[in-house]
Amino acid sequence: MIRQVRFDKKQRVVDELIRRIESGLLEDGLLLPGEHQLAQEFKVSRGTLREALAELKRRHYIATQSGVGSIVTFDGVMLDQRNGWAQALADSGALINTEVLRLEAVTRPDLLPRFGTDQFITLDRRRRSTDGKLVSLERSLMPATGGLESLPRVGLIDNSLTITLAAYGYIGERGDQWIGAEPLSTEDAELLGREPGTVFLKALRTTYDRQNRFMEQVESLLDPVHFRLHLQFGNTQ
Repeated sequence: MIRQVRFDKKQRVVDELIRRIESGLLEDGLLLPGEHQLAQEFKVSRGTLREALAELKRRHYIATQSGVGSIVTFDGVMLDQRNGWAQALADSGALINTEVLRLEAVTRPDLLPRFGTDQFITLDRRRRSTDGKLVSLERSLMPATGGLESLPRVGLIDNSLTITLAAYGYIGERGDQWIGAEPLSTEDAELLGREPGTVFLKALRTTYDRQNRFMEQVESLLDPVHFRLHLQFGNTQ
């Protein structure tokens, strides 16, 4: 009986996504929303959702594009960053504590040509693993517009930047991310409890919303003991 219920849930997801594809609601070449978002929408488990996506791929309704995209992993588990680092780490099962270091308005004239504004809200956070060791430091910049200018006063909703941005009408649609490695500066090393010059992964991600508005730029310093860069290529079946 349990197996039949799971099959019915999977089939409901398959049927609805096929309907959206065939009606044009999901255009050819358009990226599907992330697994977490779809699982929440359809009120199914991630396992059931993956079975549904596998069925759609088998029937050639969706496909994995080869050689495109990189994925950051935490302790070998892939992180879907489209919903933010906090949600990605939570989805991975990692027990991580997050500490807000700074939430305030800043002026950045150097970013005016790129983003059309020099007024931003900055959010600095660091994260610890269960053993108390600091594993990441993140600095996020958001435009001080559309109500976001009030964040230093009212704070984040549910301690989540992604949820907060969505509440103000900013939902990520596209962006890019660069990942490299570099030695920690004296300031960053002190914040992370490491020796200056310790090599960390550095990720710089810029996100734009569904209205093509700039919504977030986040610079992340990631402990390479836990974080890795994973690249898929060729036939992924």
